[in-house]
Amino acid sequence: MRRPLRVLVTASVLVGVVVIATERPPVRTDVVLFAENLMVPTRDGVRLATDVYRPAVGGVPVAAKLPVLLQRTGYNKTGASLVRQAQEFAAHGYVVALQDDRGTYKSEGVQYKYIGWGRDGYDTVEYLAALPYADGQVGMWGTSYAAHTQASAAILRPPHLKTIVLNMGGLYNGWHHKIRNHGAFELAQQLGWAFTQLAAQTNQPAASELLRREKVAEWVGALRARKGLSPLSIAPNFESYIFDMLTHGDYDEYWKQGDVNWSEHYAETLDIPMVHISGWYDSYTAGAIGNYVGLSALKKSPVRLLVGPWLHGRNAQSYSGEVEFGPDAAMADFDTTFHLRWFDHFLKGKSNGVAEEPAVKIFVMGTGDGHVDANGRLYHGGTWRVLSKWPPPEARFVNYYLQAGGSLSTTAPAAAAAPTTFTYDPRFPLPTIGGSFSSQAGLAAAGAFDQRERPFDPATTTGFLGSRPPYLPLRARDDVVVFQTEPLAEDVEVLGPIVVKLFASSTAVDTDFTAKLVDVYPPSERQPSGFDMNLTDGILRARYRDSPSKSELMTPGTVYQMTIEPFPTANVFKKGHRIRLDLSSSNFPRFDVNPNTGEPLGLNRRIVAADNSIYHDPRHPSHVVLPIVSERR
Repeated sequence: MRRPLRVLVTASVLVGVVVIATERPPVRTDVVLFAENLMVPTRDGVRLATDVYRPAVGGVPVAAKLPVLLQRTGYNKTGASLVRQAQEFAAHGYVVALQDDRGTYKSEGVQYKYIGWGRDGYDTVEYLAALPYADGQVGMWGTSYAAHTQASAAILRPPHLKTIVLNMGGLYNGWHHKIRNHGAFELAQQLGWAFTQLAAQTNQPAASELLRREKVAEWVGALRARKGLSPLSIAPNFESYIFDMLTHGDYDEYWKQGDVNWSEHYAETLDIPMVHISGWYDSYTAGAIGNYVGLSALKKSPVRLLVGPWLHGRNAQSYSGEVEFGPDAAMADFDTTFHLRWFDHFLKGKSNGVAEEPAVKIFVMGTGDGHVDANGRLYHGGTWRVLSKWPPPEARFVNYYLQAGGSLSTTAPAAAAAPTTFTYDPRFPLPTIGGSFSSQAGLAAAGAFDQRERPFDPATTTGFLGSRPPYLPLRARDDVVVFQTEPLAEDVEVLGPIVVKLFASSTAVDTDFTAKLVDVYPPSERQPSGFDMNLTDGILRARYRDSPSKSELMTPGTVYQMTIEPFPTANVFKKGHRIRLDLSSSNFPRFDVNPNTGEPLGLNRRIVAADNSIYHDPRHPSHVVLPIVSERR
């Protein structure tokens, strides 16, 4: 039976009207929903729907002026978990504001993803700070989308924004990763997000029915930037931003806007306390680390970095994909206690130990024994590590060279050797099997997985899209070139940025090169085939090998130097394991498939197979640079 709603009538002296607020059945009896859908005005006249929660006694808001905590979201401000978090914060003595972003749910206007988030954030912060029950201080928090909105606002310097907590978001550089990735397009995340949000944010019944019939898994490899010819055309704003991102390849002013590129705007960003949070299997790993490094170098206020072994938005989870990292990996108190301690210190001046906490805290994976737990997951384990800065000052950057025959060692190639050549056919791309990304539409599973193909079931979104019989390990494919060390004689701890330097050529005028760092478990009784655990991977679209600002096609057969930058990682390769580097030319559907034709990005009509060659001789010493922190006997 549905419980009746209670109504609280209050007068707002600021807006000069009576606000009728519908109070939901509360989780906390000491919190009141003071104003539902308070329409906050922005500079262009669009109004943003905002729910305000206040601490209360007997259903009456307390009289004290309090700091405001704000979250701006595109995922519905009335979501159950978000409302519970808001009520916890309010019960702890904060005014809490949850806002639907422009063009979403109850807010007015039209959304163009990312663009304009800073202006709306600035206007909202200043409006809320002037409320009669606010003390003039505003803090922001949130994950992913809600983290981006914080970064965009902080760049524009609203005077009353005093601190931010960015969990797995805050676009470091949208060309570098997350929208494009060194030239390639982040297909699964961007297209999956558009399909998932299309019906929710447009309020069109037709959109829901359309997406019931048109499956994103079927469109993900077929989408071309031709307006009016895809399901996205039902919402022109969605179609426009996807096609703009899909076709805009060169790194120019489009990619330097503050709403999609924090790294170009550190200098003008507010100097306020902030914490950047991510996970090794999150889509913002490199971004959180990059933002921490760039901002901590310029700001006097505390800037912190926290990285766990997590998936996107899964801070309280101890496993990722098929791998368990142990109970210490999970932060069960993240949603409440972690945030409240931060805000209590920086908005209320409480001495609670936050000021003494380290600048950098990261989780080093790989200290477990590799047994298979009761849930069928490989126990990789790990431990938390405190660092003075990033990258660790004690890290030694060691070159591991690719050798003829497929070995990987710290000795540079000494003898002439023919390159290793493979055929990359865009019709049969390498399937995405785990990694550091997010995909709402179930197109690909992020995280740590044994690198083996498995059939994809579109009904349950299990398996891996693009896998083909006989579903062997990726290392068995002809279009995967494997280089690996001998079994390690001692533990090797890798902690920091990863860089792959390749000398390569192609029979095509454009192609992609991908690199994946793998921790190879030896065979065991429970894992007779071993376990090839992906740690981090990266991609480079060859036309951007020399500069992100200008594409330049290749001359077939010419050897070029390519630099691939996978996300940083932290892992102990145990004694008996191997360090492996897998090279190929695709990772679908995480990234769009390069047709090898050199046509304008997103507009190709043709595809051709390419023979791509990796060189490993004294003149062309291809290698991966690993940050070695310790080698423990």
